[in-house]
Amino acid sequence: MTNAQVCKVQDGDDTFVPIPGMEEASLKIFQSQVLLPFSFENGNVHAFLGPFIGQNKKKFANTLLPEDTSTLPFIHSAEIDLSLFGDTTKIFRAFPPIKDKHSRWLTRIENAMSSSWIETDIFDFIPLAKFDLHLFDPQMLLSAIFFWNQETRAFEFPCGFVCPTLLDIVAITGLAPMGDRFHPDVFEEQIPIKETSISWDKKTYLAFITAHVGEPGTLVSTSKHIAFLMYWLSACVFCTPSLQVPKYYYALAQALHLKKRICLSKLLLASLYTCLDEASESLFRESGPRNLSGPLWLL
Repeated sequence: MTNAQVCKVQDGDDTFVPIPGMEEASLKIFQSQVLLPFSFENGNVHAFLGPFIGQNKKKFANTLLPEDTSTLPFIHSAEIDLSLFGDTTKIFRAFPPIKDKHSRWLTRIENAMSSSWIETDIFDFIPLAKFDLHLFDPQMLLSAIFFWNQETRAFEFPCGFVCPTLLDIVAITGLAPMGDRFHPDVFEEQIPIKETSISWDKKTYLAFITAHVGEPGTLVSTSKHIAFLMYWLSACVFCTPSLQVPKYYYALAQALHLKKRICLSKLLLASLYTCLDEASESLFRESGPRNLSGPLWLL
């Protein structure tokens, strides 16, 4: 894309201002495409999901449910402050970059427990934790959240409704779409939490890894495997906002260690809906979104 093919969005209206050299025909094409390029004054090039419609100009309707104006997506707000796209470090702090300790621990546990993971149907899913979640474009991710409607649990684009489905989760993660329901309140604790050697005073991610990684060449004990699964669920799957490993993932980690066929794909989908609701609500706050969490990496 050349500079002549980039157009700007003026604050407060839906007028596209072409950079000198851009032909009128090209501008009309851009206004009808799926991605609409625009540039900030500093020269950074981004894109909106298109086709572009002006604020408060709703061209689609929900015919299945009565419309509640209070649940309209943020894209219909009277004013949209693009400064939200400025500093995304705090907004996505729940997605910490991968550290060497993380990679070494994952490799050590994978070498010892791969056969167990195959039986539990998580063998293809866990290796996703090797990839840095910071490779996503935070500005584009926030742009997508602008279109999320909590009432319909869908992204409301001018072209229609788009929503994450169970099959999407299955395609991305390799998890099975079927499995046992997980009820943490009624799940029997077959391995009492008090009998494990898990260090609960070491909850931050790096401290937790250091306390439970174990020595190379030694056997991976039950406690070490459960500790790893708790860390993985906290940091890589559900991305907890505290950046710590909470105890409430113990029951799920124990179930996976015991090769229970828990339907993780449904848990992920439900968690994605929840975090999208929370992210959408945060856009309406005067201070803007802060510390978004949950499996937004699925987007």
